[in-house]
Amino acid sequence: MKETIIIADDHPVTLNGIAQYVASLGYGVLHTYTNGIAALNNILALQPDYAILDASMPGMTGLEVIEKVRAQNKTVKLILYTMYNDTALFERAKALEVNGYVLKNFALEELEICLAQLRYNKQWFSPRLVNSLMIKDGATANEKLQALSAAETKIIQMVALGNTSKYIAEHLFISEKTVENHRTSIIKKLGLAAGKNVLAMWAAQHVNK
Repeated sequence: MKETIIIADDHPVTLNGIAQYVASLGYGVLHTYTNGIAALNNILALQPDYAILDASMPGMTGLEVIEKVRAQNKTVKLILYTMYNDTALFERAKALEVNGYVLKNFALEELEICLAQLRYNKQWFSPRLVNSLMIKDGATANEKLQALSAAETKIIQMVALGNTSKYIAEHLFISEKTVENHRTSIIKKLGLAAGKNVLAMWAAQHVNK
């Protein structure tokens, strides 16, 4: 009998892609939803084996859904996926007894591993996330760079060359806001103090061009 899954994401293209992918792995996708409230109601009603939840959704966030489900159901395996390597979000998810934590940039690769591991283990967290959150204060510049995600690495390389966020966004076919979000995340991971051009100055010194 197929293990069953409910998926929730407010981006239809991403939602359909994830649903098709997990179905190709042999799982039974019961339903997909674009908001957290519908996802919550149907997780409780249908009791799937797994629920894959986007961290940011209208109506109710992924974390809020996890909290509500856990109050009533301890058996469904809950997987949160997000684009952010955020310590606070990760720690909150763990406190709410999330089973899986997957990064969107590597969603297809990591979901296959996560789902397989959760058959035998209580939890599976993205190793890229765990590594990035374990950067020590005394880490070398190279160690800090290795802990960045692939997208962050590309952006800091372009920053080191003196490129603006606008240029980076156009070159990588992403929004300027996304670039700024990545820059903020990189600054946080590197432990840099706030300041004008602080990332550009650090990158110019430490990133191989």
